[in-house]
Amino acid sequence: NSLLIAVVVSLMSIAVGLPAARALALHQFRGKVIIEWLLMVPIIVPGIVATMGIHQVFIRLRLTDTFIGVCLVHLIPCIPYMVLVMSSVFANYGTELEDTARTLGAGPFSVFRFVTLPGILPGLLVSTMFTFLISWGQYITTFLIGGGTIITLPMVLFPFISGTNYSNAAAISLVFVAPAILVLVLTSRQLGQESAVMG
Repeated sequence: NSLLIAVVVSLMSIAVGLPAARALALHQFRGKVIIEWLLMVPIIVPGIVATMGIHQVFIRLRLTDTFIGVCLVHLIPCIPYMVLVMSSVFANYGTELEDTARTLGAGPFSVFRFVTLPGILPGLLVSTMFTFLISWGQYITTFLIGGGTIITLPMVLFPFISGTNYSNAAAISLVFVAPAILVLVLTSRQLGQESAVMG
């Protein structure tokens, strides 16, 4: 569950955060500063406070105790990191190559695949790693929205930590940390290859 939720949340973060980050970085519009401040709210406000309010909404929408409900509530703290990291990437990104590709007849998908994606890939990998790790470590949000129906690794780990069975807690901790380390190693390797190519 933890791995599947973290992957789904990462993909949702890309789908939602990438266009938002591009718009914030490359365009000027009324209310931009307000939107940037609103993006910081999930980081500033304690998670349990936000989740309690969201819980009432999710009950009405029948999203509690569901997989998609847990994914959506994980998305809330992940989006700011995706948007903030990618905004800084797009702020240093020139659109001239995209314009050239369109002039030569490339469609939107081809422009994104062959021009935009290679240019933003290192930053996208970093922001995706952040969102994966944030979702992977969520406890309170999963507990409240999942209602004990959606069981993730933090929900299994925390009772062992608060108890006296330290050997089981240590074993589960290793399983909990392993994917995070794997994501970090893969991302670092990819970034290293990108730097070598650019150099």
